[in-house]
Amino acid sequence: MTATPAVVIAAPASGSGKTTVATGLIGALRQAGHTVAPFKVGPDFIDPGYHTLAAGRPGRNLDPNLVGERLIRPLYAHGAQGADVAVIEGVMGLFDGRIDPVATTSATGSTAHVAALLGAPVILVVDARGQSHSIAALLHGFSTFDTATRITGVILNRVGSPRHEEVLRQACEQTGVPVLGAIPRTADMEVPSRHLGLVTAVEYGRRAQLAVEAMTALVARHVDLNAVASSAAVGPASPAWDPVTAVGDTADARATVALAAGKAFTFGYAEHAELLRAAGADVVEFDPLSQTLPEGTDALVLPGGFPEQFAAELSANDVVRNQINDLAAAGGPVHAECAGLLYLVSDLDGHPMCGVLRASARFTPRLKLAYRDAVAVADSTLYSAGQRVVGHEFHRTEVTFNDSYLPAWVYPDNAAAHDGVIHNGVHAAYLHTHPAATPEAVARFVAHATTRLGR
Repeated sequence: MTATPAVVIAAPASGSGKTTVATGLIGALRQAGHTVAPFKVGPDFIDPGYHTLAAGRPGRNLDPNLVGERLIRPLYAHGAQGADVAVIEGVMGLFDGRIDPVATTSATGSTAHVAALLGAPVILVVDARGQSHSIAALLHGFSTFDTATRITGVILNRVGSPRHEEVLRQACEQTGVPVLGAIPRTADMEVPSRHLGLVTAVEYGRRAQLAVEAMTALVARHVDLNAVASSAAVGPASPAWDPVTAVGDTADARATVALAAGKAFTFGYAEHAELLRAAGADVVEFDPLSQTLPEGTDALVLPGGFPEQFAAELSANDVVRNQINDLAAAGGPVHAECAGLLYLVSDLDGHPMCGVLRASARFTPRLKLAYRDAVAVADSTLYSAGQRVVGHEFHRTEVTFNDSYLPAWVYPDNAAAHDGVIHNGVHAAYLHTHPAATPEAVARFVAHATTRLGR
């Protein structure tokens, strides 16, 4: 058993061009004949969509905050199966992660943390605008700050001119960090963004594919792909995470689980559907914007996304809204996260939604973005009372409930804080969780659907 070699694409700070470089590198290596496994550090759902287009295989996440350190290597091995190289895009700045409120010098889940867990080298993407010789000090600092982090090269991004590139390369020579590429400023290379980051690849449609092709061409022209591939490495091989083993014995479970997809519901982890299938579910995707529930639906998963962008279209499909209401009223298990929660309420910004929950949702200017330590309030179709998880909250909406419901989660660090609803077979909350961290919850969900059907 050998481990797939990897490179980690990091940066000194957000906005340096990591996504453009990582996506372009994935596409360029694939174009050069490699089978590339794409990964993203952290909880982000958007960047992996572009990675998926570039690689031709699912983009996956590596987040120690959500799944714990022990699962990083197995999940990496699972996602890298069949690939000869992996490209891992970092999050924020190289050493930025979740700050422990007590030990504020450490950052769990940072790019450096994940690189160290995997034993993978780091290639630093530096936005060269507004600097020349100062890049030497920056590289020296990042290279020596943490001995567990091995920086094996730098890619200069947004270089202004050939003369600018020459000066930057001379400065980098002083640090001993090799320059693996120099990418010029390209105004038309930016992917559109909005209140929660980039526009998703699914929404951007054909233009997303064209953007990925442009990133691929840019990186292929200006980055030494052989040098990047040669620098790839990883620590000792680990047994791959296996969804069948993770869910345990589910031989008697059989159910059809409808999984919402399309432009309004794009935030989901690849491992979720894999676990559902391993637990005995027939997973059928559908688009609530234009389709009805799949025939024979026994349970429903509504992942995150951007329903506020498509409220009118979602509201217009009253057939599927009524079907979802009927499923929930009959006790069918429904797992809804963030966008899913908004879709289940009575109305979103005045547009009628499914009406499963007596509540109203509205878009606000305030961003809520944080990891949360959460405890399940009561038994549900997913969790046992008192079960603990770490999740991620990421939205600009708020829900006002017009009825009394049992919360889905409470936050121990804030006794007054709670999130979501448990109602009949419905578990709906803002909190995003990674199903690989709690595979028993997925098995429990499918088992509830099976039991309800008397199977």
